[in-house]
Amino acid sequence: MRRVLLWMARNNWMKRNMPRFWFARRAARRFMPGETAADALAAAARFKQQGMAILFTRLGENLTSLDDADQTAADYLGLMADAHDRGIDAEPSIKLTQLGFDLDPDRALAHLQELADQAAVHGADRTVWIDMEGSIYTEPTIELYERLKQTHPNTGICLQAYLKRTYTDVERLLPLEPRIRLVKGAYAEPVAIAYQSRREVDANYLALCVSMLSAIKAGQKLFLGLGTHDVGLITQVADHAKSIGLPKTAFDVEMLYGVRSDQQRKLKKAGYGVRVLIAYGEAWYSWYMRRLAERPANVVFALRQLLP
Repeated sequence: MRRVLLWMARNNWMKRNMPRFWFARRAARRFMPGETAADALAAAARFKQQGMAILFTRLGENLTSLDDADQTAADYLGLMADAHDRGIDAEPSIKLTQLGFDLDPDRALAHLQELADQAAVHGADRTVWIDMEGSIYTEPTIELYERLKQTHPNTGICLQAYLKRTYTDVERLLPLEPRIRLVKGAYAEPVAIAYQSRREVDANYLALCVSMLSAIKAGQKLFLGLGTHDVGLITQVADHAKSIGLPKTAFDVEMLYGVRSDQQRKLKKAGYGVRVLIAYGEAWYSWYMRRLAERPANVVFALRQLLP
């Protein structure tokens, strides 16, 4: 089912046509509060009352116009300014191809620098995150992050546990005092470069976390965000942190809006740092299908949207 869902995410006909159907739009609302920045801000305000921080991501990737990329950067700047004015602890998570990386990498870098400059005005610990895309972008994304980190320390990068190269990438980035959000990975990748089974991906995820927590214990300056809804895995990471004398605040837990909301509240109450990723935008189809592929049990929820 995961392979089928990832194929659907890439299918151009479905990208064009599925968002027109009311039931598809209704199903997508489980994972996003709406398509506009105003919708995202309204949802973020509710989490503020619960003491949870926010990650914002505007959906859409592989833009084909630099004008669109410039507009995306401007939208992020406006959204973050609005969030700051409302007292919302929020950070952006941005795909490079949203900022025109395919067309002009230096322009994409300039946009990130501007966003990081604004974030720093709002607070020294405010991070601008570079989201990770398919494997063809892994090396270029890391190279750009290395350039960005030299001038803007308040920037972070997303790494994917299903890629076999990720341990080496973490070791490569450690001298930069990186901020890393670790996710499992949601693109269709070949067996030569990516683990395929859930058991393998989970084992590598845990091993990567153990390695990074050990680095933190040794005095390495490193921020670790757990981008997963797997509470069992989060518990294993927390148990290891405790065993080596690190507190629960040694890492953050980052979960998607609308997924395991009860667990988000429980983790926050238990003393973990919890950050909720709120997605918005019109180009939601491919992103939504990848979310279903991450946890095919969510397909049941999607099918229920066919009912009155």
